[in-house]
Amino acid sequence: MKRIISLVILTAIFGSLFAPAAQTRKASAKSTTSAPKCSGAWTGTITYQRTQSAHDNKTVQRVSGRGQDTRDWTMSYKYNARVAVVEAPEKNGSSNGIATISHQMSSKERVDAVEKNSCDRGKTWQDMRGTSTSTTESSGQASGESANVGININSDGTYSVSVGLPQIKGKVSGSQSSSFSGQCTAKEGSSFNMPSTETTIEGNSLTSDGTTRINPDDPNTLSGSYTYTWQNVTETITWNLKKCGAPLRITELQFADMKFPKWNDWQDIVPQKGTIDGNLVKIKATVLNASGETKFADLKFKETYKGDKWDGGKPDGLLDGGEASVRLDPGESRDVEFVWDSSGYSWFDDGRPRYMQRIKAELYENDKKTDEKTENLKIAPKPLVLVHGLWSNWQAWETWQNILTTTHSYDWKAFPVGEKPEKGRMDTGGEFLSSAPTKTIHGNAIELDRYVQYAQEDRNAWHVDIVAHSMGGLISREYIQAFMKPVEDGRPRVAHLVMLGTPNMGSPCADVMDIAFSVTGTTPNAVRELKPDVVAEFNRVVTNRKDVKFSVLAGNPLPTMCKTVAWNDGVVSVESAHWQIADRGLSSSLHTDLTGTKDFSAWVKPHLAVGPKSYKIPDVPVPPTALLTPVSKYNGAAAGPFFGPSPVYVEDTGRAATLAAKEVKEIEIPVSAAPDLGITFMADAKISVELVNDKGVVVGKNLAGSPESRPWFRSIYLKAGVTAGTWKLRVTNTGDLERPAYFAIWQNAR
Repeated sequence: MKRIISLVILTAIFGSLFAPAAQTRKASAKSTTSAPKCSGAWTGTITYQRTQSAHDNKTVQRVSGRGQDTRDWTMSYKYNARVAVVEAPEKNGSSNGIATISHQMSSKERVDAVEKNSCDRGKTWQDMRGTSTSTTESSGQASGESANVGININSDGTYSVSVGLPQIKGKVSGSQSSSFSGQCTAKEGSSFNMPSTETTIEGNSLTSDGTTRINPDDPNTLSGSYTYTWQNVTETITWNLKKCGAPLRITELQFADMKFPKWNDWQDIVPQKGTIDGNLVKIKATVLNASGETKFADLKFKETYKGDKWDGGKPDGLLDGGEASVRLDPGESRDVEFVWDSSGYSWFDDGRPRYMQRIKAELYENDKKTDEKTENLKIAPKPLVLVHGLWSNWQAWETWQNILTTTHSYDWKAFPVGEKPEKGRMDTGGEFLSSAPTKTIHGNAIELDRYVQYAQEDRNAWHVDIVAHSMGGLISREYIQAFMKPVEDGRPRVAHLVMLGTPNMGSPCADVMDIAFSVTGTTPNAVRELKPDVVAEFNRVVTNRKDVKFSVLAGNPLPTMCKTVAWNDGVVSVESAHWQIADRGLSSSLHTDLTGTKDFSAWVKPHLAVGPKSYKIPDVPVPPTALLTPVSKYNGAAAGPFFGPSPVYVEDTGRAATLAAKEVKEIEIPVSAAPDLGITFMADAKISVELVNDKGVVVGKNLAGSPESRPWFRSIYLKAGVTAGTWKLRVTNTGDLERPAYFAIWQNAR
């Protein structure tokens, strides 16, 4: 091995520079055994990297003036070396370098030539073409090579680090090919492959600029990096060196994750960016044997809470499967890798955001710890894909990015489907009361599939969470069964589906809409697919949850809705939302308010902000018979009286009206003698409706501007018996714009 090319240590100046620290150590060591004598040699690792690329594309006119040659050339050069810096056998304070080197270079050139020529003395002209390509590639790898290393310490506490790498043997290969067309006399192309032959790959060297300064609190450690760029060449030297270090040391602790969607395409994690909850992380510890003998060591990977504001006193915990043994020859530097599942690590188990995970590697020889190294790993929550429902779009979630940011950090990203329409856009009807054609649940699930993939690519996330409102829950269920592709780690791509007011058994309001739209002859797909009988068929077919956790929140502020007597949110009954889902809750919110901050804080966040322990709890399906009666409480609102699983309703009639600004209309309705009478209608909140009996008395009303005017489906319900006759609906448009209104009249509900 070659000696280091320069190692200048100015003992007197260096000693005076750090005298206070030395005095402190001397004072504290009076009653202890003196440490083994240190020769002063630096040990550790130095890495060197050189990258170079070039590209040339130009077109040159031919001398004849009838054509041109276009040349496209690219070159790529990559050279990497890792040098183990070990104490020289003489133990005289000098160090040797042992290098592992890899080299890859490629050059590709293509020339396209074209020239107009005549084969009949100028009567006709044609393009004659020719194409030639050539490639050259060289590669080489070597280990155990001697390398020159140098550490120069200056009088002002600055220092420089240098490395010189030797020539190594490699292989070079190449190919050439040509093709022609349009010649007067056909010309045949050719191809040639140059066999792989031995070549010499020149070494490289680099010295840092000498501006790096020693840390006075730890003068026996040198750690840093220097990059030099000139023309199209970039060289980087990185070092981690220690004086008087243990023979067995951890010189580096690094993290990598896979670049979505290419499984096993590992990339280094940028510290500022971090990784995403649920990604597999490759933890790599570089272990150096700086001694002259073979060593056997054990490595343990742990999570540590040291320095954490709340859990600083919590003991370190061994990561699952985080133990390895390693054998190292004299001077050998080896990487020990461990793949760790980060699922749940963006949160603590009590729901607090965890901004940083501290990973520690500990090195043991003969059960005695010889070294340890701790690095921070930033882990952001899984991207949250937000799926809107009927008569809605991505703007229903417009405030959610701010909600997520204040709940965790700006790294918790919201992806409302349709915000970037080129990535996927669902069509569930757009504006309220729209009768325009829409996509089917299946068609919208295709768009959701596209948006999930976009969210994964944008965040480099292998797993996502979904929050879906209303019909969006059915679309999400269809996506999970029909389009959700498996992930190679065996866990579902969607970790958790949280549904808000999803009609999992359909909604009788869809029947009302169907009746109302039948007047105009246009019932959108999105409306028809929410009818209870259609959803019953959907449930018969869509049964595979693929291990995705399901949770559902139902609103229950109203006792009646759309021909039905049952607790509901104005659109969906509690029973329909809860369906066969064990993890379920209740809210006092109306259907359109379930996406608000209140229900996010009280229901959505606790279901998504789960730490490692809660994350591993599986979703266990519960038999339907166990879910007939909603018993849970949420936000202080109990389920209240429940009127049976299958309300019966008959004799409904549809009406429609369009009212000009400030217009009042009366609509006659035939009423049969019955124990009740219900009017369900869809209209803007500026529409007032009064129910007038056959004697001219107002017996029910739902007025503009009142709390009852806010839901999509507004109702007037007379539970007392009604007499037969011609009744009227007095409809008033209090606004300044023309407004439509759709009515369904029903009786005999129970």
